[in-house]
Amino acid sequence: MSAERPTAAGWLAAATAVYHLAVVAQLPTWFGVFIPMQVHQAISVCCAMVLLFLFVRPSRPRQPESTARSRIRWQRGIDYGLVAAGLIGGGFVIVSYDRILAYSLRGFLDAPGIVLALLLAAALLEGVRRVAGLTLPIIIVSIILATMLQPIMPGVLSGIGFPLERILYSMYVGDAGIFGLPLNVAANIVIVYMIFGALMHHAGASQWFMNLALAVTGRSRGGPAKAAVLGSALFGSISGSPSGNSATTGVFTIPMMKSIGYTARFAAAVEAVASTGGMILPPVMGAIAFLMAEWIGVPYTQVALAATVPALLYFGIVFLSVHLQAIKDDVRAIDQADLPRFGRSLVEGWQHMLPMTALFYFLIVAGLSPGIAGAYASAVVVAASFLGKERGNRLTPIKLIKAFDDGVGRWASIAVITAAIGMMIGSLELSGVGIKFSRFIIDLAGGNLIMTMLLVGIASLIVGMGLDATPAYVTLATLMAPALIRLGVPDIAAHLFVIYWGLASFYTPPTCIALFVTCGISGSRIWETGWEAVRLGIAAFIVPFAFILNPGLLLQGSVQTIALAVLAAGAAAILLAAATRGFAFRPLQLVERGLLLAAACLLIIPSPYPSAIGALLGALALASNKLRRA
Repeated sequence: MSAERPTAAGWLAAATAVYHLAVVAQLPTWFGVFIPMQVHQAISVCCAMVLLFLFVRPSRPRQPESTARSRIRWQRGIDYGLVAAGLIGGGFVIVSYDRILAYSLRGFLDAPGIVLALLLAAALLEGVRRVAGLTLPIIIVSIILATMLQPIMPGVLSGIGFPLERILYSMYVGDAGIFGLPLNVAANIVIVYMIFGALMHHAGASQWFMNLALAVTGRSRGGPAKAAVLGSALFGSISGSPSGNSATTGVFTIPMMKSIGYTARFAAAVEAVASTGGMILPPVMGAIAFLMAEWIGVPYTQVALAATVPALLYFGIVFLSVHLQAIKDDVRAIDQADLPRFGRSLVEGWQHMLPMTALFYFLIVAGLSPGIAGAYASAVVVAASFLGKERGNRLTPIKLIKAFDDGVGRWASIAVITAAIGMMIGSLELSGVGIKFSRFIIDLAGGNLIMTMLLVGIASLIVGMGLDATPAYVTLATLMAPALIRLGVPDIAAHLFVIYWGLASFYTPPTCIALFVTCGISGSRIWETGWEAVRLGIAAFIVPFAFILNPGLLLQGSVQTIALAVLAAGAAAILLAAATRGFAFRPLQLVERGLLLAAACLLIIPSPYPSAIGALLGALALASNKLRRA
């Protein structure tokens, strides 16, 4: 979209944003207008489908001009057909909500209702295919077919089975269907924080975060890499998209990291791992914290507090890895004259603190719902943008439309995916396959908690590939978390576990979305950068085991239990960073690296004997490295 003249997509995105902010903030009720939740969700998914099918072009290989023109005409016809199918199926809920209520009372769909449900389902599945690839639609359709064919299915998939009409009723009318909890959260919380993050970015907050991070870390070795970790973590928490955050901050941080001596692959890996970590950093966690609170039925503050220590361990390992790599490669610090001054940067961007403070007040002090708090904080962003000295960061109407276009554009794919995932959830509830699948994982692991965690983790990594953060969480919470919960793992711990492993797919080859973005900026190769990113982001694989085995890391238990858990995990984080980088006081030998890795794993076990052995092994390895001649 040009800065002078908004496009049709921009205007539609702006209208979608204004509508959602108004409804979430409950402004229509001031005038006596009440919108049923299912109608609001239908409006949301219809807006998302129009944006997706008419304004987001699927990427295609380069073709001859005549063939390309023919394909464009053919593709446009399909796009309009999909929009029509989605608007007919979703629009019926909007204009004939009384009929939906009648379906609900009768408990089945008539022939027109079946057609409407099929139209909406087909449009959603094609939308998911376009934004997430074939994997997720295949999973959804397979679960629906398994529900229909249960009488002839083997093993855990066997059951009484349900006809297509009953499944469509569950998907179109039931509480656990297209208009279920995932779309509810997407239409009332996720979109608000996508808009909030986009407004903050266009108001200059992302650059302000980076300036503060550079001012704090720039004087030390590897300052830009450390600034990337801090800045990407802070902004990533509110941006809601690892790949989007990688592109936003990576354009600035990756060239700076390369300029002081870091390799291109290391610079790209740092940015991808840090941007992904923003999704697990409270208070916002890319809106995942609010979704988790709704899903497991606990207060938002409980989720945010539980996620704090694991997130600090994650970023602590990344930060220390960056520092050790700087010493190992003799990376210099930035010239002090080229660094922003902390005090000056803080004063110049002081207005950016107002929305963050307002969000904290609305969420924690006032106790408002996450959606309302985010909507009010978004209004504060717009007002605060006019308090700064930089005129280019003021959210004028044209720039406001651009911010809405960015935020709602990223949200549209999430809305379509969450609606489609509702179809899967509805089928799973009918068939009971979800419960059977979790039992199958437990049986496969022989009831052993460690083996179950490993299997769930690997499955979460695979299922999360190609999905954005929010849809990945919804899918994993449905399919994977129940296996851990059945073994007695607390709900919060189980859900955080699958989030960590699922988000690791953003920088783990082959479908490493965030890494594709950062490699495009750095010019490095995917596989070599992916290996570097896995080493840097190893905390995503190790920390979940730590907080399940040791609930003190989730701030559960006595003060003494929590303190000991945090100290042991902190020591393990230091040893793990040294082992993965191959450097402590000087380059580590293979035996020393093995001892440090074993020590880190033993320290996270909540038992005095393994912890003592781990501390002893770590001390021996560090002493050997310190005393050995260079």
